[in-house]
Amino acid sequence: MIDHERASRRTPVKAQAGLGAMMHGKWVAAATDSIAADTAGTLSGLFRCRVAQTPTATAYRQHEQGAWRDYRWKDVARRVLRWQRGLAAEGLRPGERVALSLPNGVDWVCFDQAALGLGLVTVPLYTTDSPGNLLHILTDSGARLLLLDTDAQWAALLSQGAELPALRRVLCRRITQGPAQSASASLNASLSPSRSLNPSQNQDLSPSTRTSTSTSKTQRPSQDDAGSEHRIARDQRLRSLVDWLPDSAEIPEDQGLAQPEISPDALATLVYTSGTTGPPKGVMLTHRNILSNAEAIQARVTAWTSDCFLSFLPLAHAFERTVGYYLPMMAGACVAYTRSIDQLREDLTQVHPSVLLAVPRLFDKIYLAIQDKLGERGPKRLLFDKTVALGWHRFEAAQGRRSPPGIVDRLLWRLLRRLVAQPVLERFGGRMRVAVSGGAPLSANVARLFVGLDLPLTEGYGLTEAAPVVSNSTPETFIPGWVGKPLPGVELRLGPQQELYVRGPNRCLGYWQQPEATAQTIDADGWLHTGDVAEIRDGYVGIRGRLKDILVTSTGQKVPPADMENALTMDPLLDQAMVVGEGRPYLAAVLVLSREPWLRLSSELGLDADAASSLTDPRIVAAVQARVEARLTGFPGYARVRALHLTLDTWTIEDGSLTPTMKLKRSVLQKRFAAAIDALYQQPHSVAR
Repeated sequence: MIDHERASRRTPVKAQAGLGAMMHGKWVAAATDSIAADTAGTLSGLFRCRVAQTPTATAYRQHEQGAWRDYRWKDVARRVLRWQRGLAAEGLRPGERVALSLPNGVDWVCFDQAALGLGLVTVPLYTTDSPGNLLHILTDSGARLLLLDTDAQWAALLSQGAELPALRRVLCRRITQGPAQSASASLNASLSPSRSLNPSQNQDLSPSTRTSTSTSKTQRPSQDDAGSEHRIARDQRLRSLVDWLPDSAEIPEDQGLAQPEISPDALATLVYTSGTTGPPKGVMLTHRNILSNAEAIQARVTAWTSDCFLSFLPLAHAFERTVGYYLPMMAGACVAYTRSIDQLREDLTQVHPSVLLAVPRLFDKIYLAIQDKLGERGPKRLLFDKTVALGWHRFEAAQGRRSPPGIVDRLLWRLLRRLVAQPVLERFGGRMRVAVSGGAPLSANVARLFVGLDLPLTEGYGLTEAAPVVSNSTPETFIPGWVGKPLPGVELRLGPQQELYVRGPNRCLGYWQQPEATAQTIDADGWLHTGDVAEIRDGYVGIRGRLKDILVTSTGQKVPPADMENALTMDPLLDQAMVVGEGRPYLAAVLVLSREPWLRLSSELGLDADAASSLTDPRIVAAVQARVEARLTGFPGYARVRALHLTLDTWTIEDGSLTPTMKLKRSVLQKRFAAAIDALYQQPHSVAR
């Protein structure tokens, strides 16, 4: 049994005066310069306070023209002022909605802060979301202005028949067609490549803001979008961002940021849910909601002024926005924006971040890569497993859950940490102070491996409606399978069916223009009904499934499929999984196989990997079934998967199978595979493509 009381005795390191540094492989105390939520008042007030408090400190790092460029707080403030002037010229009124769909970066921050400072309500959009979803969000929110990365995104919206009468202005960082093209091309020609990008010279035009008249094929609308191209060409709402932004020379050096009277309880943003069970709903979050959440997190896991956050999760996600954007601003820390997911590994080793926010899938992929490299047996495997076991022993001993290692093991750990653990830690940049996992449950095996290798890991739980963090652990109190204690000021209780209820200053106002949905989610006493099944023990929270997702078999057994799916996809062969069985006599699964492991397996069995019949071969059935059973050994007997459907076709956001946050759209997938699933219950153990 887990002794949570003993585990919580080891408290996190308190930040003190002095610079953060590593000694003997451990971080020592550092300076904090946190701004109180009450002092800031609003999110734009937080930005103004930070600029005034540390104007010359590095705020952001961004890769531009082959090098990492630093932006100081006062440099960012000058850029925000330009954006504010542009927005003010549009005649927008406080409370009106403005939407943006950009990759993470300084432009995202500038637009957000400029809009918030004018009392506008920002509506962040996922760059990977489907045109249909984006059209719904823009229509539902009544957005008056839209900022996009390229006009190809606008063409995709127009191809859906978008009219959007409320939308008065569309801005694009890169224009490839239409009336804005010629002006943008002229501007590009006037920008000399040798022009200085030294932030001390207040150079505002970064490459990410400039317009390009040539794009890759993936950025251009297809030939089938000729109608959309014609509509773009005559759409007077569309403008290039560089043409729209006022010249920085026109802004007096002593001009400050706008400071209108904005209530902390005013609406700050509409964050649309991922839409796993229907159209996305706009969650209404106030300035107070978000600031109180950031402050509570800072009280639990202190960010230091010397910290560098590496941002790669979309800022449209509430987790990244609150914890990876507003929290560093509150703490005075720096944020570096990764170039892309594909370059994340390289960026980690170049930026050397001390804080990383990630979803479990990142840790899963590194875990699987390590396992694949080590193989099933051999001296390297034995040495690695010994290192992890020793590291985990030390960690549990520090929590008071186990007796300390003996002298031999302590000496051996020093050697193994340097030889085995350190190379893995270097993949995270070599100076990681805390790695935060959120957005989905983290596998216990994965957690033990990284903690055993001395990666300071913590896990939290939250939802958009709670701005978003509800609970989290610290690296010292982390226990796999539990998501820590509720944040300061957050109340929790369990309702019927063990549903977790949440109440506190971070709880949202409700859903935009959906009073019935709001009433179903927030009761008369102010409790937010999360829809998550939970367990609370000694103050620690454990999430045990999604109420709507839990399968009830015809025998009455209740099964949380997400836990099983997470376990299955820890096998390198199984890339994606959906467990089914609602109202059925037993469980089955639809599995997407990973390409490389599939090629190896089919070759070992003498099968043609490209032949559809190979997926139904009895030898493949037996091999995959054995791997499935091995991954589910820790589950109850009634949770056994008895029939499988295999496919090589990956589920994507683009085909409607996944949400922008990579969650399964179960209803979509169950409809797509309806015939195949039915067949699994007619002929158990058969496998069909």
